[in-house]
Amino acid sequence: MSLFKIKTEQELEEKKSLIEEVQKEHELSSKLSDVEKTYREGLTTLKDLLAPASLKFDSSYFELNGKFARSFFVLAYPRFLSSNWLSFIIQAEGALDLSMFIYPIDSETILKKLKSKVGEIGSQMSINQEKGQVRDPMLETAYRDVEGLRDQLMQGTERYFRFALYFTIYADDLKELDRNSTTLESALGAKLVVTKRAIMQTQAGFNSTLPMGLDELSVGNNMNTSPLSTCFPFVSSDLTSNDGILYGINRHNNSLILFDRFAMENANSVIFAKSGAGKSYAVKLEVLRHLMIGTEVIIIDPENEYKHLADAVGGTYLSVSLNSESRINPFDLPVAIEGENNSDVLRSAVVNLLGLFGLMLGKLNPTEEALMDKAIWQTYAKKDITPEADFKNVEYPTMNDLIEILHGMVGAESLAQRLTKFTEGTFAGLFNQPTNVVLNNQLMVFSIRDLEDELRPIAMYIILNHIWNIVRSELKKRILVVDEAWIMMQHEDSARFLFGIAKRGRKYYMGLTTVTQDVADFMASPYGKPIVTNSSIQLLLKQSPAAINIIADTFFLTEGEKYLLLESEVGEGIFFAGLKHAAIKIYASYVEDQIITTDPKQLLEIQESQEKLS
Repeated sequence: MSLFKIKTEQELEEKKSLIEEVQKEHELSSKLSDVEKTYREGLTTLKDLLAPASLKFDSSYFELNGKFARSFFVLAYPRFLSSNWLSFIIQAEGALDLSMFIYPIDSETILKKLKSKVGEIGSQMSINQEKGQVRDPMLETAYRDVEGLRDQLMQGTERYFRFALYFTIYADDLKELDRNSTTLESALGAKLVVTKRAIMQTQAGFNSTLPMGLDELSVGNNMNTSPLSTCFPFVSSDLTSNDGILYGINRHNNSLILFDRFAMENANSVIFAKSGAGKSYAVKLEVLRHLMIGTEVIIIDPENEYKHLADAVGGTYLSVSLNSESRINPFDLPVAIEGENNSDVLRSAVVNLLGLFGLMLGKLNPTEEALMDKAIWQTYAKKDITPEADFKNVEYPTMNDLIEILHGMVGAESLAQRLTKFTEGTFAGLFNQPTNVVLNNQLMVFSIRDLEDELRPIAMYIILNHIWNIVRSELKKRILVVDEAWIMMQHEDSARFLFGIAKRGRKYYMGLTTVTQDVADFMASPYGKPIVTNSSIQLLLKQSPAAINIIADTFFLTEGEKYLLLESEVGEGIFFAGLKHAAIKIYASYVEDQIITTDPKQLLEIQESQEKLS
């Protein structure tokens, strides 16, 4: 018993000493922790650097380091929004924090809900129809939208997301904050974007716009890929290069749109606009600026709009009419270029003449076309112009020679009779005399305003053919402007000829500019769209509601871009250069404006001031 007692006392002593050692170690550790804590309190950390000096939250705003701030969340969006619609907020002056949260949603879940929604809408439409009620456009639109979205989700071309968008704006005082808040709400409200202030959620709003990835507000909208893509805030709209001319101001970011059309795949351009939208003003401004850098310009003017410009820059203005002295012989031959023989030149001229007579006489049937082809070859042969002959110093035939040949051919009497009105009848003298027009100026304008409507497409065809002959014979940097190009597109032969120039002009360092206000007639031609696709630069100005759908289908415009063209002011539109495009505002200096203006009132004032000076 005594031995057991002794062992027990020893064990207790050992345990007691062990406890005392643990207590001493704990006291030492506590002292070291206090020392380390004291040391760390004297250090500056990243959090200390980032933390504000003061932060106070109120019900509708918060105060941060003496600055006042307020947070907003987007509650609803309109049916359509143009791409880059957030740029005006991001580029605005003043401090702004913006955050976006995008949450992917499983497509299968959405498809089930959309299927149910289609059933609900379809049932409601059937009930309304059974009751004899007037159709509801809102229901029909919703039905089409849901069905379209279902197709896109099934095909994998679209995905579904929940999207949250928050803003926090800052100001120096409360009055400025209220003013900036109203401006932000009004600007977004004008785009039908509904925003709400984060009242009683100021801290959650502030945290949600910090770069911490915290969505404490949790106010989102369901969106598929297409509308979500319009919210991307950093869309580059710059169309600036080191060479070229100034086309206008970029309405997205107020940068300059500088471009060299001759640096593109081709130098062709098309301009579509309704009457009074500023298309002639834009063309003349481009022409004037190209003249400054040495480009030769040739213009076909149907409405006498370029005379003031030609007079101002010392250009040549030729009026082509029944009473004018300017004449162009359609039987003229171009100079053969390298790699081309006389046979090729003559054959090309015969083909062009067949197209011309198709315009003058109406569509020729196969028999008439064969007779006319034979007659043209014999007409050239009459003047000793054959594939084996030397074309230098030859006298070209005229239409009188062709009619003489036709009279001597069996079955061609009708063709000769129909052509007589251009040599002896009402239209005599215009197309049956030797050429007296010489292209020897940097700016050449051919006016066809005084021609009858029936003769306009014929005259444009002959003038273009003459110009093309000159262009082929001498390589030079040129621009050919065809105003009111829809006149050429009314007839297949002339439309085909214009398309040929658009396609082949690049080889001869020439750019074709086609200008039209009648989009429907232009695009109705089978050569309308090919001319557009063969033009690297396109300028769309204000459009009429009747033409906007044709324009949208041709240029693959978004709904926002369609509305932009419908609501644009004079001289505003969309500028396309290859795959890039941007909203444009055309500006001219005072001197340029005085030269190119198309405003009748302004032109009258200029004319009166010139008369006073003289």
